[in-house]
Amino acid sequence: MGADSVVWFRRDLRVGDQPIFLAAADTGPSALALFVLDPALLDPSGPARRTFMYGCLRSLDEALGGKLLIVRGDPAEAVPRIAKAVGAKAVHVAADYGPYGTRRDEAVEKALAGDGRELVRTGSPYAVAPGRVTKDDGDPFKVFTPFRRAWARHGWRGPADTSAATVEWIDPSDKDGGPRAVRIPDDETVDAVVPDPGEDAALARWDAFRSESVDEYRERRDRPDVEGTSRMSVYLKWGCIHPRTMLHDLSRKRSDSAETYRTELAWREFYADVLHQRPDSARKNYDRSFDALPTASGKEADALFEAWQQGRTGFPIVDAGMRQLREQAWMHNRVRMIVASFLVKDLHLPWWRGARHFMRLLVDGDLASNQHGWQWTAGSGTDAAPYFRVFNPITQGERFDPDGDYVRRFVPELADVPGKAVHQPWKLLDGVPAGYPEPIVDHKAEREEALARYERVKAARR
Repeated sequence: MGADSVVWFRRDLRVGDQPIFLAAADTGPSALALFVLDPALLDPSGPARRTFMYGCLRSLDEALGGKLLIVRGDPAEAVPRIAKAVGAKAVHVAADYGPYGTRRDEAVEKALAGDGRELVRTGSPYAVAPGRVTKDDGDPFKVFTPFRRAWARHGWRGPADTSAATVEWIDPSDKDGGPRAVRIPDDETVDAVVPDPGEDAALARWDAFRSESVDEYRERRDRPDVEGTSRMSVYLKWGCIHPRTMLHDLSRKRSDSAETYRTELAWREFYADVLHQRPDSARKNYDRSFDALPTASGKEADALFEAWQQGRTGFPIVDAGMRQLREQAWMHNRVRMIVASFLVKDLHLPWWRGARHFMRLLVDGDLASNQHGWQWTAGSGTDAAPYFRVFNPITQGERFDPDGDYVRRFVPELADVPGKAVHQPWKLLDGVPAGYPEPIVDHKAEREEALARYERVKAARR
């Protein structure tokens, strides 16, 4: 049996709030559900992110009655071939605005058109698609605050009523030549604890957060020692829930905390917009004057980077964050900023080394948010006056982990150090506890060195 269309899933692994189902139903009553295991995306991902994705695919396949076709290969070859095999008139997707996704979809669109078929884009992983919110003169925003105001004024549609989409999913078992279809891969060996995957898990976590915790979000979100964040980033990454669903639910909340959470969703959309406008910023400085910033390299720099990776810097809040990353494939956002600042401003290493390490380990690794979060901390991104912001890992620890509980949880060598004394173990009467390193740098001296190096950037702007 043929199909009127192909629904190609990517970063939208759910059946609820799916406008592409409505678009597919307009093409015809039957559709083939497809996911392509693309080596260009799989290979750079770490085992935690791949394992979570596999779980999401199993959840989606179950929701579709076991009718999700999985293939492996280059989408530019696989998608047109499958569309032809089932006689589909169109392939339906949610638009992808990332650098690779844009190139991939253009290649697929061209191949489909050569065979008389169409690539139909409906919606995106964002409440407001990148490029939609602009200044009055049509230029993109480069600063977050005016973007957020314009984004809020623009608004977004409510959740799509998928029940109105009368799509009959065809059985793919005898399509695409049989052997070239593959089963969903087994979970990989992962040292980290991976969150429960899939749409049901996303909705359950979101319902619990908005009913029990959102009103405390503003006060608790910067505290890594408490459960103050929603942990929804991984579900947004894979589209197990759409941000418009979350914004719709938040519209019923009239609190400062709910507004703060909406602002965090706006940051995600801002960074997606920035990357869309400047795809080169995924690998290069957004502010090219930062190309003049001297960074460390060589064997000593590599040794410092390894100490940072392993959580062996001698600065407890930094080490706790890096160990949390390994144990949970996730890190609290406040701590992400602290460890990023330490890498680029205490160790003088380039931001992209840290960003690449994060993308390899993070289960919620999102290119736009990760790269531009790093650039914000490094000073090379969209922030207007960032060069003098150098996080002090001691005072940051004492402020946001005041009782030391977060550090003690992830740095067992310091488990017996009481209270906030855990943030300066070198001041203990008996010295640093056995097994824990002395600080690898002098923060005060490296702060001055960082500011001196930033003078090169200021000179490059003149």
